[in-house]
Amino acid sequence: MRDGLRDIFMAGVARADPAAAVAAAMPAARPDLIIALGKAAVAMARAALARHPGVPCLVVTNPENAAEVPGATVLLGGHPVPDAGSAEAGAALLDAAGALGAGERCLALISGGGSALAVAPVAGVTLEDKAEVSRLLLAAGLDIAAMNRVRQALSRLKGGGLARAAAPATVEALILSDVVGDDLAAIASGPTVAPSGGAEEARAILEAASLWSRIPESCRAALARNTDVATPPATARLIGSNALSVAAMAEAASDARVDPDPLVGDVATAAARVAAVAARGAGTTLWGGETTVILRGNGQGGRNQELALRVARALEGIDRPWAFLSGGTDGRDGPTDAAGALVDNGTLGRIAAAGLDVDAMLARNDSYPALAAAGDLLITGGTGTNVADLQILRVG
Repeated sequence: MRDGLRDIFMAGVARADPAAAVAAAMPAARPDLIIALGKAAVAMARAALARHPGVPCLVVTNPENAAEVPGATVLLGGHPVPDAGSAEAGAALLDAAGALGAGERCLALISGGGSALAVAPVAGVTLEDKAEVSRLLLAAGLDIAAMNRVRQALSRLKGGGLARAAAPATVEALILSDVVGDDLAAIASGPTVAPSGGAEEARAILEAASLWSRIPESCRAALARNTDVATPPATARLIGSNALSVAAMAEAASDARVDPDPLVGDVATAAARVAAVAARGAGTTLWGGETTVILRGNGQGGRNQELALRVARALEGIDRPWAFLSGGTDGRDGPTDAAGALVDNGTLGRIAAAGLDVDAMLARNDSYPALAAAGDLLITGGTGTNVADLQILRVG
């Protein structure tokens, strides 16, 4: 049942090839500055420089996808929690954009991961404060849209900050979406797009998640100041998305059904949805999406690994062969070297044979060692792209 699932997944990853997407969408006018931000930044920048050699270019990406880009400066930031490199990258982006003048053009190449890879906190907020907010948001299991509204309100770069820094120069953005629904303001927290909400909405989100009293005092003070500013208009075009990658998987698996409702929300709920589909009988079902995990322990894993392990538990009693794959298109699921996992009827037995307790490991969010013991980790290495997650269920 496992045969071919990895190939179907990789067909979805290939559809999100950032270099091909940039080459097809490249504006004819020569820019005065190229900025590439995100996990796909290297490939996007190379494609842009192939068309416009000699243009000053600044690339910000994560270490797993780092590579030399001739003619460009490459900076590395932390992900999923920003680090000192993220702060250096954020300052460099604002400086480069701020040096442009009237009549000049900035080409911004944006992909997922940019929220953490480049940060520029508002006045009075330190990098450590911003990183603590990121950790709290991730641990609370908030969806990406809610997290980005908070991040935007605490940033000089996000929520249109790059466009504000570049003004009066014009900004054109080519965007590879890692967000289900493709909200341009949410991808990399929208550095060229006006924010989807202001400081008051960010505070409401934190209060609803019982996080307001837990975030650093400097962040509460910054949100209380409510210094929302206008963002000059910038052109933004979507050049790749999760939905397009799901369509590519469907082409690679001609007998497959695409579920129109993405797998989003808590992993336990998503696993129950997958189990309900499996109970209907034989067939192959495809999803895109991005689930969330509420951290209750200090285990090792990521949302795709935990989803796969929960599906294995939910399908324990099914009386027909099955296999399920869940993977991140960037090749990295949480702070691990795995993209996700590929589980089947034998997964729980292999974990038990290794002397491990699946329920105890799920309780402490420790999916990685359980799946490693089963030989079920999906290892792809960094893919150089990022359009959220893809899932495949096959039932015999």
